[in-house]
Parts: sequence; structure tokens; C-alpha cells
Amino acid sequence: QVQLVESGGGLVQAGGSLRLSCVTSGFSMSWYRMNWYRQAPGKERELVATISSGGESTKYADSVKGRFTISRDNGNKKVYLQMNSLKHEDTAVYYCNVDAEDYWGQGTQVTVSS
Repeated sequence: QVQLVESGGGLVQAGGSLRLSCVTSGFSMSWYRMNWYRQAPGKERELVATISSGGESTKYADSVKGRFTISRDNGNKKVYLQMNSLKHEDTAVYYCNVDAEDYWGQGTQVTVSS
């Protein structure tokens, strides 16, 4: 059974940092591109960052480029999202996702106070 469990969210002041983690199980994570999405209230879910199966290639939404860093540890089946210089508009529920598969975690809430 595929499981994705996100953690690391919380309340932080603007300009602060958070590191999100996604622990995966039930599939061979090293075979898959992995993504972080977010969904703010009243908005559609958007792709924030993506990382290739081996970790050599990453891409970011323009809104987070230069502030967020996605990484992965295939040996421990984890994916991370380092978020720096957080802004109020980064407030959302953040989800870990297996690319091209309908596998999602429960999400972790990130709230940035202005």
C-alpha cells in the first residue's frame, strides 16, 4: 500500500524558514519523479517543485524560485522541501506527490504571518 506522510509545517513569521519532509512507503520511490504541490484556500492546487528520480534535475514554480529547494534521499525514501524567505502568500497546505500517479499524502499546513 502506497503511503506518503508529510510533516514539518507550522506557523512562521514572514522571512522565516521551514523544512517539509515526506516519508514514503509501499513503492520504489527511486524509480519516480517526486513533486511538492500546495493548495491555498479558495485556490487550485499548484505544483511548487519537482525532482527527477535520481535527484539530478529540479524545477520550481516562478513564485518560489530562489527561495525553495527540493531534495530527496532515495535510500531512506524521503523527499524534502526547504522553504526560506517565506511570504504570507506561501500560506497553504503542502502535499507530497508521486509524479503521474494519483498518490498523495494528507498534507501539512504552512501558515506565514505577515
